[in-house]
Amino acid sequence: MTAMRSVRPSWILAAILVLVLATPAWAQQPASDAHIQELIHRAAEQVSNGQTNQPAQTSSTQTPLTLEDARPMVHMSLDEAVKLALDRNLDIAVQRLNPQLNDIQLSSLTSVYRPAITSQLGTASQTTPANTTLSGSNSAGQPVDLGQSTYNAGVAQSLPWGGGGFNVSLNNNRRTTSNLTTFYNPTFNTNWSGQYTQPLLRGFKIDSTRQQIQVTRLNRDISDIQLRASITNTLSNVRNAYWDYVFAVQSVEVARQSLDLANNLVRDNQTRVQVGTMAPIDVVQAQSEAATRRQALVAAESTRRTSELGLKRLIVNGTQDPNWNALIDPTDQPDFRPEAVDLEAAVRRALSERTDLEIVKKNVQANDVTLRLLRNQTLPQADFVAQYGLTGIGGTQLLKTGSGLPGSPAVITGTVPGGYADALSSLWNGGFPQWSFTLNFSFPLGLSAQEAAVARARVQLNQVQEQIKQAELQVATDVTSAAINVQNTAEAVQAAQAARELADQKLQAEQSKFEVGMSTNYFVVQAQRDLADARNSELGAIRNYRKALVELERNQQTTLQSLNITILNSLGSGASVGSGAAATAATAAGALGGGGTTGR
Repeated sequence: MTAMRSVRPSWILAAILVLVLATPAWAQQPASDAHIQELIHRAAEQVSNGQTNQPAQTSSTQTPLTLEDARPMVHMSLDEAVKLALDRNLDIAVQRLNPQLNDIQLSSLTSVYRPAITSQLGTASQTTPANTTLSGSNSAGQPVDLGQSTYNAGVAQSLPWGGGGFNVSLNNNRRTTSNLTTFYNPTFNTNWSGQYTQPLLRGFKIDSTRQQIQVTRLNRDISDIQLRASITNTLSNVRNAYWDYVFAVQSVEVARQSLDLANNLVRDNQTRVQVGTMAPIDVVQAQSEAATRRQALVAAESTRRTSELGLKRLIVNGTQDPNWNALIDPTDQPDFRPEAVDLEAAVRRALSERTDLEIVKKNVQANDVTLRLLRNQTLPQADFVAQYGLTGIGGTQLLKTGSGLPGSPAVITGTVPGGYADALSSLWNGGFPQWSFTLNFSFPLGLSAQEAAVARARVQLNQVQEQIKQAELQVATDVTSAAINVQNTAEAVQAAQAARELADQKLQAEQSKFEVGMSTNYFVVQAQRDLADARNSELGAIRNYRKALVELERNQQTTLQSLNITILNSLGSGASVGSGAAATAATAAGALGGGGTTGR
């Protein structure tokens, strides 16, 4: 404005004379010297005072205060957006719980193979009348007392291999009695026994428990694969949403620049109307174009808000997140660097990395496990059972005279002290062993149901194996399509850049011609509109190219590698309960620490 005030009157006069002389014939009306001097005087005053006659509604600077002006601004790079998504995305948080659920189920199934300890403590008392000479009393009708205390312990366990199981027990009791025929009072009886059962046919290689464990482990692997797929898809969506938001912000800037050009044209036309070198209808046309550009700016602002909301949805963990109410300022700008695509290597990489293909292969393994179980169930039941035991006895030994039979009453003359230790000593000496070997065999007549189940499982397995071929073809198709899209979008960027350069040159030429009267207001407006469209097309083409590269990485399942992100299972392959909560330790060394991301 200061420069405008310092314009000399002679320059103003020269400019007005040029406009008058350059005006088309229809605008060059005869004017008296007095009228020309009056116009020069009024124009000089207007320029020196910095006044314009532009209506307020056409000014791009008179934008009403919006909610964005009151929000805190957060400067965010693409790396920072990816890091926030890893830490706060709710879809990833939900998916992280699935491995933990499978761990709990696996722990429940494997608990069958944990040893179980049993014990029994008890006491009992019984009093019966003597009714025979063998009742242990010297006279009929006398009470015979019997008291017993029991303390048993044992351990049993099913084995995870071979389908076998064993149990070991140590049974003890202490008896006190008034029976005169006993040799010990109190008497300590102890018995140790062990038994092992081994299936030989059905249940030897696999049984229902081991089948469920193997399938659950495969499901655990599938949940890890699904977690990796969820992270890959989420990060790809974040990158796409970031570039969409950058494009929306740039589109707003292009719309503002276009509105400024339209407003400048309105001001220039108003000046020409005032000096009599242009018809008033041209001002109306320019004002109409400015109003159209303002509508385009409003639409661009609306798209920017929608794109910002889409990005926030992926990087916040709720409405209480500080970034939810902030105004995001994207600091990375997409650039265009054509990248060569090795299609054969890309397809080969996708066939080895694609999560959907891995899941299908895991399903094949699960169906194979089920088929092996059903085949095993058609075999006869043949179980080998081995038993071995030892018995011991001890206590206070009674020294007696007489047998306790009629005519020879039993009389206790003395005792030999003893106790539980004597019973254990008798047990470990192995003086009273017992053992047995048994083979149990059974075979049902008619196996139509089991054979039908096997046939059905075999068909299902073949079906899933065909799905692998189908999935491989789909993977190759997806990667090929993504590679073609990369090439197409790269060519589109080059064409859009050339179109934008030509549109810029065209506008400059039209403005130069308009200033010397060789063009009309219509062609200038059209050139401005073409330049705005060309700029938007170029920005959109670059955005589409960046997104095409993201989709190519997604289809190859190389997004995590390109971002230097590693998913760690903190408990390793032997993880059980709780590994799901810590299964995903995503780090992004380098990629998330800074540096340019415009090439991603």
